[in-house]
Amino acid sequence: MIRITDILEKGQKYLSQKDLEMVEKAYIFSASVHQGQLRLSGEPYLIHPLEVTGMLVEMRLDTATLITGLLHDTVEDTLATLEQVEEAFGKDVAFLVDGLTKISKITFGDQLERQAENFRKMILAMSSDIRILLIKLVDRLHNMRTLDFHPPDRQRFIAQETLEVYAPLAARLGINWIKDDLEDLSLKYLHPDGYYELMERVDKNKEERDRYTEEVKDIIRRQIESFGMKGEVRGRAKHFYSIFMKMHEQRINFDEVYDLTAFRIILDSDEERKCYEVLSVVHALWKPVPGRFKDYIAMPKANNYRSLHTTVIGPYGERVEIQIRTKEMDEWADKGIAAHWRYKEGRVLSAKDEDQIDKLRELLEGQTEHKDAGEFMKSLKLALYPDEVYVFTPRGDVKAFPKGATPIDFAYSIHTDVGNQCIGAKVNRSIVPLKYKLQNGDTVEVMTQTGHYPGKDWLKYAVTSKAVSRIKQWIKTEEREKSIILGREILEKELKRHLLKFSQLVRANEFSALLEEHSLATVDDLLALIGYGKMSAKHVANQLLHDEEEEKKKEKQGILDRVKKRFRKAPSDAGISITGIDNIMVRFAKCCSPLPGDPIVGCVTRGRGITIHVSSCPMIQEVDSERIIEAQWNVDEKQTFSVAIRANCRDKKGLLSELSNVIYAMGINMSYVNIDATLGGYANCVFQLDIKDLKQLNMIFSELKKLKSVLSVERIKEPFQSTGKSSSNENIDMRH
Repeated sequence: MIRITDILEKGQKYLSQKDLEMVEKAYIFSASVHQGQLRLSGEPYLIHPLEVTGMLVEMRLDTATLITGLLHDTVEDTLATLEQVEEAFGKDVAFLVDGLTKISKITFGDQLERQAENFRKMILAMSSDIRILLIKLVDRLHNMRTLDFHPPDRQRFIAQETLEVYAPLAARLGINWIKDDLEDLSLKYLHPDGYYELMERVDKNKEERDRYTEEVKDIIRRQIESFGMKGEVRGRAKHFYSIFMKMHEQRINFDEVYDLTAFRIILDSDEERKCYEVLSVVHALWKPVPGRFKDYIAMPKANNYRSLHTTVIGPYGERVEIQIRTKEMDEWADKGIAAHWRYKEGRVLSAKDEDQIDKLRELLEGQTEHKDAGEFMKSLKLALYPDEVYVFTPRGDVKAFPKGATPIDFAYSIHTDVGNQCIGAKVNRSIVPLKYKLQNGDTVEVMTQTGHYPGKDWLKYAVTSKAVSRIKQWIKTEEREKSIILGREILEKELKRHLLKFSQLVRANEFSALLEEHSLATVDDLLALIGYGKMSAKHVANQLLHDEEEEKKKEKQGILDRVKKRFRKAPSDAGISITGIDNIMVRFAKCCSPLPGDPIVGCVTRGRGITIHVSSCPMIQEVDSERIIEAQWNVDEKQTFSVAIRANCRDKKGLLSELSNVIYAMGINMSYVNIDATLGGYANCVFQLDIKDLKQLNMIFSELKKLKSVLSVERIKEPFQSTGKSSSNENIDMRH
């Protein structure tokens, strides 16, 4: 069992006396608040924070991290408060302790949700300070070492979680000794039979293997010294989990696993080229196994691990795995980010360390967007431990991606705009589809086009969290814009029924109470909900109608009834004067939809009064001349008339939005929209519009023809009749 004196003794090697006094103060605080608490093993609880801090001081972490190691469970498991911690040890320590405090007071629906929320909080906290993750890893390691005292089902759950999330997190930070321990301990509880059998088999051959290891080390040492190079040669038995996985993946038994020991050559020189020189010496000494050479110096792993790996046929025909690296590479390979974690004046890390931390933050933060607990955990596990492929940019820079990544992932790794506008890619100078899976050594060049945007189908091919989140973000924004437009249309029609105008209500800030009630920030948020169909326009209109407005509406009802009667009997109120005839019902022909400004005539129809046609309407040519009468326009400037138009266009993404924006900009209402995609990349777009007169219609035609995608615009009869066989891309009826 470690004691506080052991921690202080190790801390003396790199901490000041003042720092050591603060660590000792934290120990006294932790001992007082944890007094009387026991672990499941029956030991005093204080042993746990001491063991955690003992590992942190071995990693030579800063004072605040060591203090947090001693206090990390105080706020959660004792009566101590975060305020007390801050007052005694400062804001930095309080922040770290808070980041490590579990959210045990929150009730979740099931264990998966609890697990997801714990990781989500850890990831968000780690985004601000990587030390939170370092402490969390060491905390989990000690808990795994004392897992025997939990019930079996709890042991399996914690071991599985450790193997799937914590061990990969340690690997991403390059802290291999923690990763190896976590994997071996997880194996012990997930596959106990395999674990204990491996332990027995490894121990049984230990003496023989130790002799072989010393013999190989001596041969390598003498050989590299003969070429004037100096370095240390180590032989280390592979950890149980790696042996178990090799047996499982290759479907072999223990006796067929030949390379149980990995040899490592650590050069005194910091020159990378010396590693390649030693590699040539080793290959001259023993024959290399084809396909087993890996150059992680030229192409480092995602966690910045660098080394040369080779497998050779060593003494007695045994396969021998050899790793070659410098001292700096070896320190990183073992301790990872912790090897260079030194808080200097102003708390500035090296550019290399910051880059490594930023990569991990980007990887993890992309997972927090998932709302569903199951989706979140699945995405997190996939992102943490992928097989990787290495590809080149046209400039020769190396980029690492998860196995299965596509040019879409490559494009978004450069910049979000490059990803959004990607239309294709060249791999090794040949054009490939966006779903092409990148291979090691590929040289990738992205092709872009301004105005091009991602589609939902891209989500099938994107693998990296950055690409997936950016695509979803764009789709969400695009759908929102369309929903706002549609929501406004629906709401305006509903408000019109209640004699209300949307623009006036917005200016009068009448929506403020409604927005507050539904926790919405802007009117656009409200319109988007209506457009999505998540909120009823009728519900919104009813809430906007105050008692006073309801009374005014009733008072106006009598007037409206009289106006409606006059409309049925007096043709002048319909905007038409009929020569020599009064008090007769007037309606407009749907075959030609007359507009003020059109030359018109009236046609006497039996039982339906007078039907108004455009003078040139083909239907009039077939009518008996005795039924044709003269008619003139006599319109109120506020009146509108329903007219159908068709725009023949080149089909493209966002076409409806482009056309609608032109119409809305002129203040014109749409009651019906239909878009038919035709063969050859064209589309027929039909709109039913409320128009004041012919002049306004001509202005619409002029503005629409200015669009590059519009080939022609024409006035048509019924908007509900599509032309030819087609697949309808858009069909929105706004009449209801």
